[in-house]
Amino acid sequence: MAKTGKIQNNKKRQKLSAQYAQKRAALKALASDMSKPSEERFKARLKLAKLPRNSAPVRYRNRCELTGRPRGYYRKLRMCRNQLRDLASKGLIPGMVKSSW
Repeated sequence: MAKTGKIQNNKKRQKLSAQYAQKRAALKALASDMSKPSEERFKARLKLAKLPRNSAPVRYRNRCELTGRPRGYYRKLRMCRNQLRDLASKGLIPGMVKSSW
């Protein structure tokens, strides 16, 4: 089980990245538009740098929904490998069976 502080920080980052997504996308588009003058692009980069760091989507870490574990994460199921194995062994995931050969 991950520390609750790490889980809460991650949720806060996810919320901030959703909140600033449109503003960040607009500033990025303006900063990379080569048809604009260089001063305008530079100002856009400065505004982009003034946004909160935790609003960047790369700061968000995929974590298991059940335990908060950051490693061994399956995106499709939104859980870590350990919990996936436990739930599959208990028969709680439809269609998933233990392999044997």
